[in-house]
Amino acid sequence: MELIHAQPIVNSIIYSFLGIVILLIGYFIIEKITPENTWKEVVQKNNIAVAIVLAAFIIGISMIISAAIHG
Repeated sequence: MELIHAQPIVNSIIYSFLGIVILLIGYFIIEKITPENTWKEVVQKNNIAVAIVLAAFIIGISMIISAAIHG
């Protein structure tokens, strides 16, 4: 019975955290660029249009980060 090699698991965890950090940095950059507070617009004012745009941004940036990490 072979032992499970830890290196691929560690790499997956590191790249996952790296992707999450990059995604959060991108979100905060967009938050600073836009004139309105996007989170406040979505949560308090129930602005569906801003929520859809924010979701599209997060999905798009996630795909770019994933492609960059996996090569």
